Amino acid sequence: MSSEEVRLVAGDVELTVSPENGCRIRSLRLGGTELLRQGAKFGCFPMVPWCGRTGNGRFTNGGIPHQLPLNSPPHAIHGTGRNTAWRRSRPGSNDGSGVAVFTYDLADPWPYPGRVTQSFELTESALTLTLGVETYGDSFPAQAGWHPWFNRSLGAGGDAQVDFQPAWQEERGEDHLPTGKRIDPLPGPWDDCFGMPDGVDVTLTWPGQLELKVQSRDEWVVIYDEQAEAVCVEPQSGPPNGLNTLPRLVTPIDPLEIATTWSWRRL
Repeated sequence: MSSEEVRLVAGDVELTVSPENGCRIRSLRLGGTELLRQGAKFGCFPMVPWCGRTGNGRFTNGGIPHQLPLNSPPHAIHGTGRNTAWRRSRPGSNDGSGVAVFTYDLADPWPYPGRVTQSFELTESALTLTLGVETYGDSFPAQAGWHPWFNRSLGAGGDAQVDFQPAWQEERGEDHLPTGKRIDPLPGPWDDCFGMPDGVDVTLTWPGQLELKVQSRDEWVVIYDEQAEAVCVEPQSGPPNGLNTLPRLVTPIDPLEIATTWSWRRL
């Protein structure tokens, strides 16, 4: 573990956060078993101030057009938070406690000043993540969520099985953006957004080893399982391209907040 990383511990559960690398979870280990795909681009990173793809990197706010860098041409993907160094909100010793809070200031290429806060709370049976976005001035549309890369295999036993009951699936166009049409959920593999109006509730099961639930009060989740190594379950505050299709304004009196809880049961 590098010196800037922060380690949270609860029983035999260990969480390692890398604030310098986009405040991503680098590692989540239960009894020594690593749940997240390893690598500088993986683990679990925050998606903020937008989630998934923003079409052609463009959005408007009050009629003012803005252009974001096309980091996944022809689109802008997953926000700026994952490429930013965050700072610990209450700096202190790396004492292994179960709670940590980090922040960063929104800056270029995002056109509006503001602050993003991410908190982690770890217990022996669950991890709760919270993201908040607030403005320092003008109102602006924003989104927030998480992109965890759960290992498809935990070494022994079978691959992870995904179980969820969405109300609909966002039809995906050839440009990889939602068309605006809601369809009946299709079988995987997926790189798709689903609606769960009663709240995100997705269960990953590694047979004979572990059951892990990803839950959130928000209704949007993207499932991505097109790679052999991992399964991604991404709770988020709006659909891909939502800065354009379903803008949620962050105002001086109404910040954006989203939380997710991962809870687990050993089998």
